[in-house]
Amino acid sequence: MQADQGDYALAAQLLPLLERKVGRVLFNGYPTGVEVSYAMVHGGPFPATSDTRTTSVGTTAMDRFLRPVCYQNVPAELLPPALRDGNPLNLWRLKDGQPAQA
Repeated sequence: MQADQGDYALAAQLLPLLERKVGRVLFNGYPTGVEVSYAMVHGGPFPATSDTRTTSVGTTAMDRFLRPVCYQNVPAELLPPALRDGNPLNLWRLKDGQPAQA
């Protein structure tokens, strides 16, 4: 999504729709051009990878994520509350490698 601050109201309306349809929401950037397809796989036995169960690209890459939505460079005020700075929902998170609710 290419947007500036004047577009945030419309972007806030579109984000819930995009979250249900895409695996990555990218703000003001450009994707790598790698397609999620069965033909696209990085992996295999050592030394190609140290873990043959998953890959960084292709359809099997989806197994690496618990929630198939990535928010990349999304302005803080447009993020879901669970992801916002300040932790408004008081969720457990890792902070400096330690579990914390602050």
